[in-house]
Amino acid sequence: MEEDRIKWDIRYGGAEYLFSFTPSRLLAQSLDLLNALVPVSRRTLDIACGEGRNGIFLAQNGFEVTAVDISQCGIDKGAGRAAELGVRVNFLQADLETFWPPGTYDLIINFNFLLRPLIPVMVDALAPNGVIVMETIMNTPSLQGRHTKSFLLHPGELETIFSGFDGSVLLSEEESAGETPVARVIFRKAG
Repeated sequence: MEEDRIKWDIRYGGAEYLFSFTPSRLLAQSLDLLNALVPVSRRTLDIACGEGRNGIFLAQNGFEVTAVDISQCGIDKGAGRAAELGVRVNFLQADLETFWPPGTYDLIINFNFLLRPLIPVMVDALAPNGVIVMETIMNTPSLQGRHTKSFLLHPGELETIFSGFDGSVLLSEEESAGETPVARVIFRKAG
């Protein structure tokens, strides 16, 4: 994954932020649901956090966030932004193929990152009744740009994966048209 670290360090290495400061639309729209599903203990893991926009959003809304990314440049930008806003996020630089933080989480978010072997690890890391919110890119004919095919979902795949775990798929939707087709899921582990 050294090649990925270098690629993302280059992308995040400029003075400007690569992504906006606003959180993912799915995450913002799901905040009330997440507050209801994760009302007390709010230990959260943001996987492949990039510059931290989603983890920062959750920290601003009372979640205790650990945010992990392979790019130190992305982590540094996220930590700087969190400090500017006066919120606490525990940023960690790590390769998700070889590192997993200890403990359990009440909420795990994963946006625009697909490493299939990591999905069962995510479910295992959830506390009982914990929630995963995941959205990532699908391989459809409308997809624009260059992408590594093994990091793209097939239509219907995300729901199929999560339906195999002990818990409930609370949301499953796909947008297969457009330049960046995506699949989304909100999964709640059994209690």
